Amino acid sequence: MEEELFSQVRNNIVANHAEVTEGTMMASPGIQLKGKNFAFFYKKSLAVRLGRDFEPESEGIHKYELLNPFKVKPPLKDWFVISFEEANKWPMLAEIALNQMRKELK
Repeated sequence: MEEELFSQVRNNIVANHAEVTEGTMMASPGIQLKGKNFAFFYKKSLAVRLGRDFEPESEGIHKYELLNPFKVKPPLKDWFVISFEEANKWPMLAEIALNQMRKELK
């Protein structure tokens, strides 16, 4: 169910933005702009690169954590893992991450 929702989000964003493509990150399905990932499916959740200044609470998001795939390194401060409990916000967050990536790649 969770991965199916991610696929819907990915398919929608790819269909609506010609420069966006499907990709993979950490062996999971992802979404890319110019070969750089800005979102991917991670442990039944959405991992999105929203930037260090993003405040999830400002978007009404409370079920999240920073992406921490490493055993001995600190979490990635630009990446947020958004719980399936917040799935209604996944499409919006993917768009925010896309816009953030566009700014960074200019």
